[in-house]
Amino acid sequence: MTQKKLQSLLNKADEGFKILKEHLDNENIVRIISHNDSDGLSSAGLVARAISENDGQFHVSIISRLHEEFIKKLAREKYKVFFFCDMGSSEIEILSKNLKGDVIVADHHQITGEINDIEGNGNIVHVNPHLFNIDGTQELSASGTAYLIMKNFEIEHLASMALVGAIGDMQCENGFLGVNKIILDEGLKKGEIKVKEDIRILHKDEYLYRALAFTFYPPLTGITGDFDSAKKFLEKIGINPKARYNELDKEEKEKLKESLCKINPDIYGKIYLDPGFGQLKDLRYFSEILDACGKSKEYGLALSICLKNKNEDIEKATKILKKYNEKIIKGLKWLKRENSKKMKNIQYVYTEDKSIKPIIGTLVSIAMSVGILDDSMPTLGLYKINNHVKVSARTNMSVVEKGVNLGKALKRASDSVGGNGGGHNVAAGAMIPYKEMNNFLNIVDEIVGEQKK
Repeated sequence: MTQKKLQSLLNKADEGFKILKEHLDNENIVRIISHNDSDGLSSAGLVARAISENDGQFHVSIISRLHEEFIKKLAREKYKVFFFCDMGSSEIEILSKNLKGDVIVADHHQITGEINDIEGNGNIVHVNPHLFNIDGTQELSASGTAYLIMKNFEIEHLASMALVGAIGDMQCENGFLGVNKIILDEGLKKGEIKVKEDIRILHKDEYLYRALAFTFYPPLTGITGDFDSAKKFLEKIGINPKARYNELDKEEKEKLKESLCKINPDIYGKIYLDPGFGQLKDLRYFSEILDACGKSKEYGLALSICLKNKNEDIEKATKILKKYNEKIIKGLKWLKRENSKKMKNIQYVYTEDKSIKPIIGTLVSIAMSVGILDDSMPTLGLYKINNHVKVSARTNMSVVEKGVNLGKALKRASDSVGGNGGGHNVAAGAMIPYKEMNNFLNIVDEIVGEQKK
């Protein structure tokens, strides 16, 4: 990332800030639309928090995908400014055609269509790192993009919220890079963010065997997602499985760290904290809370936590997270039984189980990381919604380095069967007609094969 590219991105973000501030000065309500995952919720929370602190008003909708019917519905609403987070880059032309007010898009997904055409829509400020050849998969999340627009309001803790979204989008596996690193440095400079080296186990209030089984990142092969294996592991090293982490003495903590590092050295490393968030000071834990609320459709609770950080809301969200983690463990057991259907270049799993559907993308990611599914090829998780099939595709950077780009593959394949899709090189999604599912899978398999050549 060159300084010129960064400055061009920052200039575009400043355009968004100036338009938003003008509307706030005129006491216009800001219509916020965002995605329902951790990054989308932290984006919406960040934007809403800054607006609220500036005595502005907002109306938020959290959705799973942005489609034309929803945009047409927005067009009938009497708002003068619309702010899209973690979505919108693939729908710029539709937004421009339907929405008469000012539109700000803070997205980080790969852009479909010609950039010149996209940039030619006068009522839209489109802020996306990919427009400036900055990697939106590793170097900047939607929350970070929204932060670049909102940071001029000089509200506390916005940098931390930007990193919560980046963590939710798996953008800190090798430390924060690119613009994310700049955001981290800004938070450190303000004294809001603290970094320390420690064991990276969340849920330290749980029995230790449960805390280890709930450690989905960094993954602990043979322990993650498996209560019985976690118990046996702890018993083998002489630690009470029903102890809580903070109840261990210094020697036991050191023994646990050494034993876990043999499984995955990444279990010990940097932890990013914002003490101003109280119980949610660990930014990874904050991200998990938002993700669980999103998957459980508790959008109002997630936004309330971002805005007010009330203890009673956090307690509710903590219970939701525990239930969510237990669903993941049940889902991983299901994947062990069912396994995947392998094609030449991809593998897929299909479910009609209502408890599995909302978490299928998360499940295949975790399953590949701990060896339940083959991680040498992309995995597609599919489930039926009425007459359509929703697709969540995941892979890892080693596969991407061979040329695979899931966002482009799903975009091409879904377009060819009358659906729509897109995303990142490492993770993408699509919605396709149910009758075209097999055809779609064959096309994706063929495209991924072409990409690897």
